[in-house]
Amino acid sequence: MKVIITGSTGMVGEGVMHECLQHPKIEAVLVVNRKPCGVSHPKLKEILHSDFFDLSAIETQLAGYDACFFCLGVSSVGMNEADYFKMTHTLTMHFAETVSRQNSGMTFCYVSGSATDSTEKGRSMWARVKGKTENDLMKLPFKWAYAFRPGYMHPTPGLKNTLPYYKYFSWLYPAFRAVFPGAVSTLAELGQAMINVTLYGYEKQVLEVKDIVALAKKG
Repeated sequence: MKVIITGSTGMVGEGVMHECLQHPKIEAVLVVNRKPCGVSHPKLKEILHSDFFDLSAIETQLAGYDACFFCLGVSSVGMNEADYFKMTHTLTMHFAETVSRQNSGMTFCYVSGSATDSTEKGRSMWARVKGKTENDLMKLPFKWAYAFRPGYMHPTPGLKNTLPYYKYFSWLYPAFRAVFPGAVSTLAELGQAMINVTLYGYEKQVLEVKDIVALAKKG
């Protein structure tokens, strides 16, 4: 299996990339970034591209892949709806439309978020935008499109892009997992679930935390 990953210079994308590079059924990983990810591996190829709203210069290099794990995203904190919509929905859809043209049998996995609003009508701006993004991705001509809605993700030890504030409460992870099993997973489980949904499929296209944990155990 050959996969494309976006967002590998962030915590989530780096964690997913780490799982892919270790997995025996993945033979090639292409990361598309604005800046170098700083990782060297025999399976890994990196394309540096500054403008994700115009992929024409690299479009042909995105052909020949079985899956895209889209881990690129921004926080809505301090953003108005128009700007957040552009950086979340418009950017994601442009990338997805581009890879769908190049890979008709591709599985597309989108990292969304817990409490995303599928109705697109709720009071939370970010949840509406994420919900519309999920819904529109499902309409594209992929083999399958899945929306992953993680909650708290326990970071993978040793990775460099773990958010700094995690060090203050990650020690509470065992308690979080025991008390809130439907809201807590590991970053490793997210990556494993994306790989497994591509290999084996899943009965739901919108995956909550419990689905992510269950999928990670497949195979």
